Amino acid sequence: MHTDNYGQAIVNSKDICSALYTGQTINFEDLNFDSIKDLEQFNNAVKDNADNISNLKLYQLPGTDLAEFDKKNQNQWFMPNDYCPNLVEILYSLCNTQDQRDRVDIELELFIQHGMYDLLHYLKYLVDFMRERNIVWGVGRGSSVASYVLYLIGIHKIDSIKYELDINEFLK
Repeated sequence: MHTDNYGQAIVNSKDICSALYTGQTINFEDLNFDSIKDLEQFNNAVKDNADNISNLKLYQLPGTDLAEFDKKNQNQWFMPNDYCPNLVEILYSLCNTQDQRDRVDIELELFIQHGMYDLLHYLKYLVDFMRERNIVWGVGRGSSVASYVLYLIGIHKIDSIKYELDINEFLK
């Protein structure tokens, strides 16, 4: 199984059989077959043998380009209307040195250039939400640890300035 750039799960008959044989819980409504032959075989088998499994559908690209798709989905994120902290002010208040403020300047500019500033707002809300409810998340993973702004927000615990990590590693 793999996902496309739109986050759709794409499967073939081997993927389904493997998941069923290993006892994985499958939400069939979220899956898309990559082969019409596999799809027809699966749906016929379901019709003949199992009334508790939904028919699967054939994989199709959404009718929008990826940028439009992302924008539409970002507009549907749940974040209370009254939750609008001044993110820039918060970030600068967490800086103790000029080097830190300079790094925040650079990163904020890059986040804006890449159309990801709204994502920072949402990530701040998500971290605050998880902290209030004592939900645990990871200490840092992948290229996101190269972002000092994400460190300040609390997404990860890796100080990219201390370890001299290049922000461009995150934004590749």
